[in-house]
Amino acid sequence: MSKNTKTVIMLLVLVAVMIVVPIFALKGAEFGGSDDAGSVMVEEIAGAYEPWFDPVFETAIGGELPGELESLLFCVQTGIGVGVIAFCMGRFVERKKWIGEK
Repeated sequence: MSKNTKTVIMLLVLVAVMIVVPIFALKGAEFGGSDDAGSVMVEEIAGAYEPWFDPVFETAIGGELPGELESLLFCVQTGIGVGVIAFCMGRFVERKKWIGEK
């Protein structure tokens, strides 16, 4: 086996371990958002918690957004951010090539 093949196999095993171990180690764990954790901490420290404003989309539709729609909006936001970062990195690479040719 070549060195590259061994490296790839070891990395695949590492990824599999990273996926499987949390499944067994965190049985019954509950995962909440950071917004919820923040409001709970504020209530514990200062008593009653009154949000400064209501979410824009929830106010517009008169209720809470479905989970699927929240996930979609988060994915769109992530995609836009990745696109901007990739565009900027591509510009830096191209600028380096142009400066190197002159």
